[in-house]
Amino acid sequence: MAIVNRLLRPSISTSAAASSVISRSFTSLNRQSPPFPALHLQRVESSNSSINGARNVHWVFLGCPGVGKGTYASRLSNLLGIPHIATGDLVREELSVSGPLAPQLAEIVNRGKLVPDDIIFDLLSKRLEAGEAKGESGFILDGFPRTVRQAEVLEGVVEVDLVVNLRLREEALLAKCLGRRICTECGGNFNVACIDIKGENGSPGLYMAPLLPPPQCEAKLITRLDDKEEVIKERLRIYNEMSQPVEEFYRSRGKLLEFDLPGGIPESWPKLLQALNLHDHGAKQSAAA
Repeated sequence: MAIVNRLLRPSISTSAAASSVISRSFTSLNRQSPPFPALHLQRVESSNSSINGARNVHWVFLGCPGVGKGTYASRLSNLLGIPHIATGDLVREELSVSGPLAPQLAEIVNRGKLVPDDIIFDLLSKRLEAGEAKGESGFILDGFPRTVRQAEVLEGVVEVDLVVNLRLREEALLAKCLGRRICTECGGNFNVACIDIKGENGSPGLYMAPLLPPPQCEAKLITRLDDKEEVIKERLRIYNEMSQPVEEFYRSRGKLLEFDLPGGIPESWPKLLQALNLHDHGAKQSAAA
C-alpha cells in the first residue's frame, strides 16, 4: 500500500514527487511553504484486478455530505478486507481528542467550510502511516479528494483504480443529515429520518426507512455539531461548486462510476454491488440494515 511518509516543502512538482525515493521519516507539512505540496509516497501502479480477494485496490468515494459514502464504503471495506479511510472521521477524531489542530478545525467545521488542504494532508498522512505500521494494504478513501488540487496530488503518488460518485437528490440529502444521530456509548451511527418523496412529473419516488437505534442506545443519542440546517446547506453549496471539476478529472481518465441511490440500504446495496460486479453472499437485507 502506498503510504504517506512525509509532507515536504513543495520544492518539486507533483509528477517529480511521484518518482521520488521514499524518505522513511515523517514530518508535518510546512504551512508557510508555497501553495502546492508534494506528497512523498512510493508510487503503486494499478493492479486492475478482478477484486475477488484482492487487497491492493485503491478506490475513492465521492458524493455530497450525507449521501452515505461512509455507509457504503464501510460495507465494501468489510467485504473486500481493505481499510476504509474517511477524512471526515479523521477531522472529528482530532476535535474529540483536542489535538493540536482542534481550535482551527472547530471554527471551520461549525461554519460548514472546506477544511484546508494542508490540514487534510497532515491528518491523512498520519492515518496512512499508522495503517502501514499495522500492515494494511489498499484503501477506500471517503471524502478525499474534494478539489482538483487534491486529486492531482493523489494521482501523482498512487494509481487510483476506481472512483464511485454517489448521488442523491438534495431534499433527501438535507433530511438525511438532519436525522443523523450518534450513540455516545457504543459509537453507533443511526438516522431517525423517514424519507418518503413521492414521484411526480416523470421522476421516480424515493423511500428511505429510518435506521433506528436499539433500546439501550435511545437515551444516549447526540447530533453532530455540524448537522444544522444552515451549516448543511452551506456544505452542500460548497460541495456542488467544487465537485464538478473533480468528477470531470476522473471522468476524463475513465475512472468515474456514477451511481444514483434508488432508496435506502436494502434497495441500494445490492444494486451497488451489481454495478461493481461484486457479490456479498453473507448479506442479510432488511429494512433496518
